[in-house]
Amino acid sequence: MEKSSAVRCQRFGCDATFTEEDNADDSCRYHPSGPIFHDGMKEWSCCKQRSHDFSLFLAIPGCKTGKHTTEKPVLVKPAPSNPPRAVPVPSGGQNNNAPIENCSRCRQGFFCSDHGSQGKSSKPLAANNAESSEKKATPVKKIVNLNEDRICKNKGCGKTYKEKDNHETACEFHPGPAVFHDRLRGWKCCDIHVKEFDEFIEIPPCTKGWHNADAS
Repeated sequence: MEKSSAVRCQRFGCDATFTEEDNADDSCRYHPSGPIFHDGMKEWSCCKQRSHDFSLFLAIPGCKTGKHTTEKPVLVKPAPSNPPRAVPVPSGGQNNNAPIENCSRCRQGFFCSDHGSQGKSSKPLAANNAESSEKKATPVKKIVNLNEDRICKNKGCGKTYKEKDNHETACEFHPGPAVFHDRLRGWKCCDIHVKEFDEFIEIPPCTKGWHNADAS
């Protein structure tokens, strides 16, 4: 019997070639769910493994094994693991939330629903809720060590830099979000879309500016 020609596996994180004769039940190691890109962070929605660097992100091994397939996976937007909940307002000096220094999201500069109200003024709530809701909190000035290593969170950058070396053209990045649709990957800002991950990584940034470790 003539041996079938090798074809490429379409599962996320695999990209290997195979034949039906060599396609064992555990021959493919892959990610069952697609990637998430947000604020310069790349994450696999299935196993929550993530990285700022694209090369390290693509090197994250699959979290599931099975047979290779030529069937293209369907991208489904992952549902939030926990429903939104109200953040209790601290009163009387008590704080029932975990310390910020022990929270991985806070350490990396992401908004955290558990600590979103911390760092704000501890003054009592105004009697008139309508009036108090119109008042905006004054931004807190952040003191930065000029020699401290910081990670740029501009989309498509993720480089480590020192504030003393930062300038108006130091960062090359994409101001628009990454777009994943129908097996196409691209950037909305420069309207470039490709099919393969390695081609997506090679799309050059379309904007220059300052590195920003506090980008949202």
